Amino acid sequence: MLNQDLHLREDLFEVGEEAATRDGFGKGLVEAADADERVIALCADLTESTRMEEFAKKYPDRYIEVGVAEQNLAALASGFANYGKIPFIASYATFSPGRNNEQIRTTISINNVPVKIVGSHAGVSVGPDGATHQALEDIALMRVLPRMTVISPCDSEEARKATIAAAKQGGPVYLRLAREKSPLITTRETPFELGKAQIFWSPEVKPREVVIFATGPLVHNALLAARELEKNGIGTIVVNVHTIKPLDEETIVKLAHETGAVVTVEEHQIAGGLGSAIAELLARELPTPMEFVGVHDQFGQSGEPKQLIEHYHMGVSHIVSAVKKVAAKKPKAQSP
Repeated sequence: MLNQDLHLREDLFEVGEEAATRDGFGKGLVEAADADERVIALCADLTESTRMEEFAKKYPDRYIEVGVAEQNLAALASGFANYGKIPFIASYATFSPGRNNEQIRTTISINNVPVKIVGSHAGVSVGPDGATHQALEDIALMRVLPRMTVISPCDSEEARKATIAAAKQGGPVYLRLAREKSPLITTRETPFELGKAQIFWSPEVKPREVVIFATGPLVHNALLAARELEKNGIGTIVVNVHTIKPLDEETIVKLAHETGAVVTVEEHQIAGGLGSAIAELLARELPTPMEFVGVHDQFGQSGEPKQLIEHYHMGVSHIVSAVKKVAAKKPKAQSP
């Protein structure tokens, strides 16, 4: 059942309200700027697409249009940060952090300045734009950089809160956003804290056999899968891992120990993403059977967002299959 303490939307299993995580970012950016005059915004000629448009209208003297020059976008923001500003830089994730990764590494991460890198249109759900615009490697690129916080919100409301939290975070931050609308899961009353994973679903059936760690809009698919599994008598926990770096190691290890089986779900390459981060942790602390739902060493392609999610085996049925597969790998209990 849904965790009542988190005040999640009661209609999240129905065809309800949807919004893109980039929409939440746009709202959160304005709120962050209202609260702190040091917040500025820079964009690479994608103001409307990245939802920086409202900020630019309200604070034109705090907005800089860099143009199609993502390397300059990062370097310029680093300079502003060195002089006391809190810059948010936005583009498509394939271009930032994709095209300007060296500038992010050298001018932002090494210098440990509070630039907030916003990668929009991540994952295959970008749809018809195809492989060149579908960032599937960005978490890996950002996760490996020292001092970088990596956030992947599950819905628009969480993206709003994550943006406000990122503005208050002292060092560099990467915020991963999606183009496509997705179901709203959380509410304004749902708590949000960087580095703290949240149990969204805890099964009524016993025992709790598998834990699903999911990130981004695919958290909704994980919840749908858990509800289906419960109907079949399989108890599955669903955890929203909105902060991929730093991981909530205590919660992850605790739930892996309780269930003895883990599934990770992400709209990203299996290599280097959330699944890799959790596998690294568990290899060190508690080796556990795992299955990985995500993109397996492929590039994206043009198509409708929902069709692509299914094609790359990230749909509800694929999560259900992964749970059943990992549950079968668990060591059998010894007879007394």
